[in-house]
Amino acid sequence: MNNPKRTLNLFDTVMIVSGSMIGSGIFIVSADMSRSLGSPFWMLACWVLSGIITLFAALSYGELAGMMPEAGGQFVYLKRAFGKLTAFVYGWTVFLVIQTGVIAAVAVAFAKFTGVFIDFFDEKNVLIELGKFKITSAQLLAIVSIAFLTWLNTRGIQNGKFIQRLFTSAKLIALFGLILVGIIFGMQTSTFANNFQNASQAFSTTVTEGVMSTSPLEGVGIITAMGVAIIGALFSSDAWNNVTFIAGEIKEPQKNIPLGLFIGTGLVTIIYILANVAYLMLLPIKGDPNAADVIGKGIMFAQNDRVGTAALFTVLGNTSQYLMAALIMVSTFGCNNGLILAGSRLFQSMAADGLFFDKAKELNSNGVPAKALTYQAIWASVLCLSGSYGDLLDYATFAALIFYIVTIGGLFMLRKKEPDTPRPYKAFGYPVIPVLYILMAGAICIDLLIFKTYNTGMGVLIILLGIPVYYIFDKRKQRQ
Repeated sequence: MNNPKRTLNLFDTVMIVSGSMIGSGIFIVSADMSRSLGSPFWMLACWVLSGIITLFAALSYGELAGMMPEAGGQFVYLKRAFGKLTAFVYGWTVFLVIQTGVIAAVAVAFAKFTGVFIDFFDEKNVLIELGKFKITSAQLLAIVSIAFLTWLNTRGIQNGKFIQRLFTSAKLIALFGLILVGIIFGMQTSTFANNFQNASQAFSTTVTEGVMSTSPLEGVGIITAMGVAIIGALFSSDAWNNVTFIAGEIKEPQKNIPLGLFIGTGLVTIIYILANVAYLMLLPIKGDPNAADVIGKGIMFAQNDRVGTAALFTVLGNTSQYLMAALIMVSTFGCNNGLILAGSRLFQSMAADGLFFDKAKELNSNGVPAKALTYQAIWASVLCLSGSYGDLLDYATFAALIFYIVTIGGLFMLRKKEPDTPRPYKAFGYPVIPVLYILMAGAICIDLLIFKTYNTGMGVLIILLGIPVYYIFDKRKQRQ
């Protein structure tokens, strides 16, 4: 495997971190969170807690990134701390659901919002139907967008870097504009004050056959509901670690990766909290699924859970759906560019160790792992046709949390195994912050195993299936 050139600077690092994090989640998941919690205080607390958890993890990863500034990132950290089996199981899970599943879901979100402008790409436009299996025009556009971004990235790192800079900068500016508009117009109404009357009273809301019912939450019930609700916020904040996959192409990685992780995750956390404040200033949190207007539906029952569109509607009317659709298209397109760019470098690193398809380790004439990009695109496209995006995201987010915990556990392992290894950056707040992350993320995983048993169980199954697959690759390597 040839060594790639280091062409990405600190600005590019921040763009990859923040651009990979911000997709469509921030515009949608608050609806489900509000139904789970019913309280603006606890909903905002979920977003704050999600930001703290993400920031704690990023601060801990900074030390590992400084020690091992190589392509593959988290795969390399796990291999050094726990050996090849653990690293492979992680890489296998990333390929099967974590990276490709998110790429598929983000691509479908891009296609769905394209349907706002072009009717042909409406998600209900079924082109092929064979029993329960359906292929829609939105799914095909999602696949085309993955193929286009993959092709673009095979043309060289400069193309991927340009797209990332352009689209991430555009969506950050647009998001700040949305937040500013929401806060300025929201200050002229009493919506925010009304939302925060009895703001800490939590309740869950369900709708059965059009009939809404609520159940009060107290004590342990609130903690349990937060553990389930926070999965949406964590998914919206995920993929920050992708920058570690592309460490081999970052200038001064010992400095730029830890700093990029801190700036990128901190910036996105602030944006997410402010966006939800803007929503609460424009829309009541409580709503009725049968209401005729956006105010009556509230955040809870925003049409198709599109909270961002509903909030902007209170300011701009019907124009809002087009502006928000355009923003989400920019956001998801830029997000997927970062995911596609970075993910391929992980599979390249696995192939170099004989733990993935051999061709994936090769660089093309443009100095990028074109075959790894292609394998990633093919499987992500297959997942686009699966239709089970919500389930995929549950599998992916739960599995990602498990490996974040294991990787940060590797921080302690390497401090013990390699005390004299140079560490240009040492984890901030060690050992308290890494331990707090492990405890908080572990508690969320336990909560999800109890209350979302099937989907999280499927995540565990996917992880465990990686073990026999590892021995197949290992045996093949020994024969060679």
